[in-house]
Amino acid sequence: MYEILAKEELAPVTKLFVINAPEVARKAKAGQFVILRVREAGERIPLTIADYDREAGTITIVSQEVGKSTKELACMEPGDRLASFTGPLGIPSEIEYYGTVLLVGGGVGIAPIYPIARALRKVGNYVISIIGARNQSLLFWEDRMRQVSDELIVCTDDGSYGRKALVTEPMKELLASVRTINHIWAIGPAIMMKFCALTGKPFNVPMTVSLNSIMVDGTGMCGACRVEVGGQTRFACVHGPEFDGYQVDWDLLMSRQRQYLAEEKLALERFEHECTCRKQDARG
Repeated sequence: MYEILAKEELAPVTKLFVINAPEVARKAKAGQFVILRVREAGERIPLTIADYDREAGTITIVSQEVGKSTKELACMEPGDRLASFTGPLGIPSEIEYYGTVLLVGGGVGIAPIYPIARALRKVGNYVISIIGARNQSLLFWEDRMRQVSDELIVCTDDGSYGRKALVTEPMKELLASVRTINHIWAIGPAIMMKFCALTGKPFNVPMTVSLNSIMVDGTGMCGACRVEVGGQTRFACVHGPEFDGYQVDWDLLMSRQRQYLAEEKLALERFEHECTCRKQDARG
Protein backbone atom coordinates (compact mmCIF):
# COMPACT_ATOMS: atom_id res chain seq x y z
CA MET A 1 0.00 0.00 0.00
CA TYR A 2 2.70 2.46 0.99
CA GLU A 3 4.24 2.99 -2.41
CA ILE A 4 7.23 5.26 -2.94
CA LEU A 5 6.07 7.77 -5.54
CA ALA A 6 9.23 9.86 -5.81
CA LYS A 7 12.82 9.89 -4.59
CA GLU A 8 15.37 12.68 -4.56
CA GLU A 9 18.98 12.89 -3.40
CA LEU A 10 19.28 16.02 -1.28
CA ALA A 11 22.87 15.34 -0.23
CA PRO A 12 25.36 12.46 -0.58
CA VAL A 13 23.83 10.66 2.42
CA THR A 14 20.41 12.29 2.57
CA LYS A 15 17.40 11.09 0.57
CA LEU A 16 13.89 12.44 0.18
CA PHE A 17 10.94 10.10 -0.37
CA VAL A 18 7.34 10.92 -1.24
CA ILE A 19 5.09 8.16 0.10
CA ASN A 20 1.53 7.33 -0.88
CA ALA A 21 -0.20 7.36 2.52
CA PRO A 22 -3.59 9.11 2.24
CA GLU A 23 -4.82 8.24 5.74
CA VAL A 24 -1.63 9.57 7.32
CA ALA A 25 -1.65 12.69 5.14
CA ARG A 26 -5.26 13.42 6.04
CA LYS A 27 -4.38 13.97 9.71
CA ALA A 28 -0.70 14.98 9.61
CA LYS A 29 0.39 18.22 11.27
CA ALA A 30 3.70 20.03 11.65
CA GLY A 31 5.93 18.49 14.31
CA GLN A 32 4.53 14.96 14.11
CA PHE A 33 6.38 11.86 12.94
CA VAL A 34 5.87 8.45 11.36
CA ILE A 35 7.42 5.04 11.99
CA LEU A 36 8.14 2.92 8.95
CA ARG A 37 9.56 -0.48 8.11
CA VAL A 38 11.36 -1.18 4.86
CA ARG A 39 10.51 -4.90 5.07
CA GLU A 40 8.35 -7.10 7.28
CA ALA A 41 11.17 -8.20 9.59
CA GLY A 42 12.94 -4.83 9.45
CA GLU A 43 13.67 -2.25 12.13
CA ARG A 44 11.04 0.39 12.89
CA ILE A 45 12.46 3.77 11.84
CA PRO A 46 11.00 6.99 13.32
CA LEU A 47 11.15 9.98 10.96
CA THR A 48 9.66 13.43 11.49
CA ILE A 49 7.23 14.46 8.77
CA ALA A 50 8.97 16.89 6.40
CA ASP A 51 5.88 17.73 4.34
CA TYR A 52 2.40 16.49 3.56
CA ASP A 53 -0.21 16.98 0.85
CA ARG A 54 -3.75 16.15 1.93
CA GLU A 55 -5.20 16.37 -1.58
CA ALA A 56 -2.55 14.15 -3.15
CA GLY A 57 -2.54 11.85 -0.11
CA THR A 58 1.23 11.94 0.26
CA ILE A 59 3.79 12.27 3.05
CA THR A 60 7.33 13.51 2.43
CA ILE A 61 10.12 12.12 4.60
CA VAL A 62 13.84 12.87 4.62
CA SER A 63 16.26 10.21 5.81
CA GLN A 64 19.98 10.38 6.47
CA GLU A 65 22.02 7.20 6.01
CA VAL A 66 23.53 6.51 9.41
CA GLY A 67 22.97 2.79 9.91
CA LYS A 68 21.77 -0.45 8.35
CA SER A 69 18.06 0.37 8.23
CA THR A 70 18.45 3.88 6.80
CA LYS A 71 20.91 2.58 4.21
CA GLU A 72 18.40 -0.11 3.30
CA LEU A 73 15.74 2.57 2.91
CA ALA A 74 18.10 4.60 0.72
CA CYS A 75 18.31 1.66 -1.70
CA MET A 76 14.57 1.77 -2.38
CA GLU A 77 13.25 3.33 -5.57
CA PRO A 78 9.94 4.75 -6.87
CA GLY A 79 7.49 1.91 -7.32
CA ASP A 80 8.83 -0.02 -4.31
CA ARG A 81 6.52 -0.42 -1.32
CA LEU A 82 7.23 -0.09 2.39
CA ALA A 83 6.13 -2.90 4.70
CA SER A 84 4.50 -0.43 7.09
CA PHE A 85 4.07 3.31 7.54
CA THR A 86 2.45 4.26 10.84
CA GLY A 87 1.34 7.76 11.77
CA PRO A 88 0.91 10.54 12.32
CA LEU A 89 2.41 10.03 15.77
CA GLY A 90 3.33 12.43 18.55
CA ILE A 91 1.91 15.76 19.61
CA PRO A 92 1.87 18.43 16.87
CA SER A 93 3.79 21.68 17.22
CA GLU A 94 1.99 24.44 19.11
CA ILE A 95 1.19 26.68 16.17
CA GLU A 96 -0.19 30.03 17.25
CA TYR A 97 0.63 33.70 16.96
CA TYR A 98 3.73 34.52 19.02
CA GLY A 99 5.03 37.60 17.20
CA THR A 100 8.59 37.12 16.01
CA VAL A 101 9.83 33.54 16.03
CA LEU A 102 13.30 32.10 15.42
CA LEU A 103 13.69 28.69 13.81
CA VAL A 104 17.04 26.91 13.79
CA GLY A 105 17.56 23.81 11.63
CA GLY A 106 20.81 21.88 11.58
CA GLY A 107 21.69 19.18 9.06
CA VAL A 108 18.81 16.80 8.46
CA GLY A 109 16.86 18.87 11.02
CA ILE A 110 16.17 21.35 8.23
CA ALA A 111 13.51 18.96 6.94
CA PRO A 112 11.24 18.91 10.04
CA ILE A 113 11.78 22.62 10.75
CA TYR A 114 10.30 23.49 7.33
CA PRO A 115 6.61 22.62 7.95
CA ILE A 116 6.79 24.33 11.36
CA ALA A 117 8.12 27.53 9.80
CA ARG A 118 5.42 27.37 7.13
CA ALA A 119 2.64 26.87 9.68
CA LEU A 120 3.92 29.64 11.97
CA ARG A 121 4.13 32.12 9.11
CA LYS A 122 0.65 31.17 7.91
CA VAL A 123 -0.87 32.34 11.20
CA GLY A 124 0.93 35.68 11.00
CA ASN A 125 4.25 35.26 12.79
CA TYR A 126 7.38 37.03 11.55
CA VAL A 127 9.68 34.10 10.84
CA ILE A 128 13.47 34.31 11.09
CA SER A 129 15.20 31.08 10.11
CA ILE A 130 18.77 29.86 10.49
CA ILE A 131 19.84 26.72 8.66
CA GLY A 132 23.25 25.11 8.76
CA ALA A 133 25.31 22.07 7.89
CA ARG A 134 28.92 20.95 8.13
CA ASN A 135 29.52 21.89 4.49
CA GLN A 136 27.70 22.95 1.34
CA SER A 137 27.20 19.39 0.06
CA LEU A 138 25.10 18.55 3.14
CA LEU A 139 22.93 21.65 2.93
CA PHE A 140 19.48 21.37 1.36
CA TRP A 141 16.09 23.11 1.07
CA GLU A 142 17.45 26.63 1.15
CA ASP A 143 14.85 27.57 -1.47
CA ARG A 144 11.99 26.06 0.54
CA MET A 145 13.09 27.74 3.75
CA ARG A 146 13.42 31.08 1.99
CA GLN A 147 9.81 30.78 0.79
CA VAL A 148 8.46 30.35 4.33
CA SER A 149 10.80 32.76 6.12
CA ASP A 150 10.81 36.55 6.35
CA GLU A 151 14.56 36.36 6.94
CA LEU A 152 16.94 33.47 6.30
CA ILE A 153 20.53 33.01 7.47
CA VAL A 154 22.56 30.17 5.95
CA CYS A 155 25.66 28.79 7.70
CA THR A 156 28.25 26.12 7.05
CA ASP A 157 30.83 24.99 9.59
CA ASP A 158 33.65 25.13 7.04
CA GLY A 159 32.54 28.29 5.25
CA SER A 160 32.03 26.51 1.92
CA TYR A 161 28.67 28.28 1.53
CA GLY A 162 26.88 31.11 3.26
CA ARG A 163 28.31 32.33 6.53
CA LYS A 164 31.16 30.42 8.14
CA ALA A 165 29.67 29.78 11.55
CA LEU A 166 27.84 27.35 13.76
CA VAL A 167 24.10 28.07 13.89
CA THR A 168 24.46 29.22 17.50
CA GLU A 169 26.52 32.26 16.45
CA PRO A 170 23.85 34.16 14.47
CA MET A 171 21.31 32.86 16.99
CA LYS A 172 23.16 34.57 19.85
CA GLU A 173 23.56 37.76 17.82
CA LEU A 174 19.82 37.95 17.14
CA LEU A 175 18.94 37.31 20.79
CA ALA A 176 21.47 39.91 21.97
CA SER A 177 20.18 42.56 19.54
CA VAL A 178 17.45 45.09 20.24
CA ARG A 179 14.95 42.89 18.40
CA THR A 180 12.41 40.95 20.39
CA ILE A 181 12.28 37.20 19.75
CA ASN A 182 9.17 35.64 21.27
CA HIS A 183 9.79 31.93 20.73
CA ILE A 184 12.54 29.64 19.41
CA TRP A 185 12.40 26.25 17.70
CA ALA A 186 15.63 24.28 17.27
CA ILE A 187 15.83 20.93 15.49
CA GLY A 188 18.94 18.99 14.56
CA PRO A 189 21.49 16.66 16.13
CA ALA A 190 21.21 16.40 19.91
CA ILE A 191 24.54 18.15 20.42
CA MET A 192 23.37 21.08 18.30
CA MET A 193 20.09 21.37 20.21
CA LYS A 194 21.97 21.21 23.50
CA PHE A 195 24.14 24.18 22.55
CA CYS A 196 21.14 26.06 21.17
CA ALA A 197 19.55 25.62 24.60
CA LEU A 198 22.72 26.84 26.33
CA THR A 199 22.79 29.84 23.96
CA GLY A 200 19.15 30.75 24.44
CA LYS A 201 18.74 30.23 28.16
CA PRO A 202 20.41 33.48 29.34
CA PHE A 203 17.94 35.44 27.21
CA ASN A 204 14.89 33.77 28.76
CA VAL A 205 13.18 33.19 25.41
CA PRO A 206 11.00 30.04 25.36
CA MET A 207 12.57 27.27 23.27
CA THR A 208 11.05 24.16 21.74
CA VAL A 209 13.19 21.23 20.56
CA SER A 210 12.28 17.96 18.84
CA LEU A 211 13.93 14.90 20.37
CA ASN A 212 15.22 12.09 18.19
CA SER A 213 15.55 9.48 20.91
CA ILE A 214 15.56 5.73 20.15
CA MET A 215 12.04 4.42 19.53
CA VAL A 216 10.55 0.97 19.00
CA ASP A 217 6.75 0.88 19.04
CA GLY A 218 5.93 4.61 19.08
CA THR A 219 2.98 4.19 21.46
CA GLY A 220 4.63 4.57 24.87
CA MET A 221 4.50 0.83 25.60
CA CYS A 222 8.18 -0.12 25.23
CA GLY A 223 9.79 2.78 27.07
CA ALA A 224 12.79 2.86 24.72
CA CYS A 225 12.34 6.55 23.96
CA ARG A 226 12.28 7.72 27.58
CA VAL A 227 13.94 11.04 28.23
CA GLU A 228 14.32 13.20 31.29
CA VAL A 229 12.64 16.59 31.07
CA GLY A 230 12.46 18.89 34.08
CA GLY A 231 13.62 16.03 36.31
CA GLN A 232 10.76 13.77 35.21
CA THR A 233 10.71 10.78 32.88
CA ARG A 234 8.84 11.40 29.64
CA PHE A 235 8.35 9.30 26.52
CA ALA A 236 9.28 11.16 23.34
CA CYS A 237 6.76 9.23 21.25
CA VAL A 238 3.62 10.17 23.22
CA HIS A 239 4.63 13.19 25.33
CA GLY A 240 6.69 14.69 22.49
CA PRO A 241 8.59 14.69 20.27
CA GLU A 242 8.72 18.40 21.17
CA PHE A 243 9.79 19.56 24.62
CA ASP A 244 11.08 22.62 26.45
CA GLY A 245 14.72 22.72 25.38
CA TYR A 246 15.86 24.18 28.68
CA GLN A 247 14.38 21.29 30.68
CA VAL A 248 15.92 18.38 28.70
CA ASP A 249 18.75 16.37 30.26
CA TRP A 250 20.91 16.46 27.13
CA ASP A 251 23.80 14.41 28.46
CA LEU A 252 21.44 11.56 29.42
CA LEU A 253 19.74 11.72 26.01
CA MET A 254 23.05 11.50 24.14
CA SER A 255 24.22 8.68 26.38
CA ARG A 256 21.08 6.67 25.62
CA GLN A 257 21.50 7.31 21.90
CA ARG A 258 24.87 5.52 22.07
CA GLN A 259 23.69 2.43 23.92
CA TYR A 260 23.32 0.22 20.81
CA LEU A 261 26.37 1.40 18.88
CA ALA A 262 28.04 -2.01 18.89
CA GLU A 263 24.91 -3.78 17.62
CA GLU A 264 24.29 -1.08 15.01
CA LYS A 265 27.87 -1.38 13.77
CA LEU A 266 27.58 -5.16 13.44
CA ALA A 267 24.24 -4.93 11.59
CA LEU A 268 25.70 -2.39 9.17
CA GLU A 269 28.78 -4.51 8.51
CA ARG A 270 26.60 -7.53 7.74
CA PHE A 271 24.36 -5.50 5.44
CA GLU A 272 27.28 -4.05 3.52
CA HIS A 273 28.84 -7.52 3.20
CA GLU A 274 25.56 -8.89 1.81
CA CYS A 275 25.37 -5.99 -0.67
CA THR A 276 28.93 -6.67 -1.82
CA CYS A 277 28.18 -10.38 -2.30
CA ARG A 278 25.03 -9.63 -4.31
CA LYS A 279 26.95 -7.26 -6.58
CA GLN A 280 29.67 -9.87 -7.14
CA ASP A 281 27.04 -12.52 -7.94
CA ALA A 282 25.33 -10.16 -10.38
CA ARG A 283 28.64 -9.66 -12.22
CA GLY A 284 29.00 -13.43 -12.50
